[in-house]
Amino acid sequence: MERKTNLILSSLDQQLQGFKTASEISRPTKGWIQAVRKALGMSRRQLGERMSITSQSVGEIEQREEGGNITLNNLRQAGRALDLQLIYGFIPIDGSLAKTIEKRATELATEIVSRTHQTMVLEDQQLQQEQLRLQIQDLAQELIKTKPRHLWDH
Repeated sequence: MERKTNLILSSLDQQLQGFKTASEISRPTKGWIQAVRKALGMSRRQLGERMSITSQSVGEIEQREEGGNITLNNLRQAGRALDLQLIYGFIPIDGSLAKTIEKRATELATEIVSRTHQTMVLEDQQLQQEQLRLQIQDLAQELIKTKPRHLWDH
């Protein structure tokens, strides 16, 4: 099961890497629909006819896109009317899903080891910094390997 999960993770990570270049493109201030429509020299009325809606509805869609409240269906519909294909995806903030898991595992390992260490301090059995670092590193690796459900509880 672990091998299958790792293959899925690796495959998905590869797919998401394809969006990296797209992330460097800034969305036009008024949104893509209005920018493309104007670049094509198309009026709201003309776009509305292609979408089978009113020009007023096109304006509302453009406003929702500008405000970040547009649905994927509206984007897809407008894209088809503008002869565009909608591309939708995510880009991992940490660079990859594997790094996201590693970051969270390290955070959780640090919490767990720190709690245990606090108890040891109270009993005057505290560890040295290097020992703490190694315990955190070992626990994080175990969490990465097993991916327990509680990894994402916080």
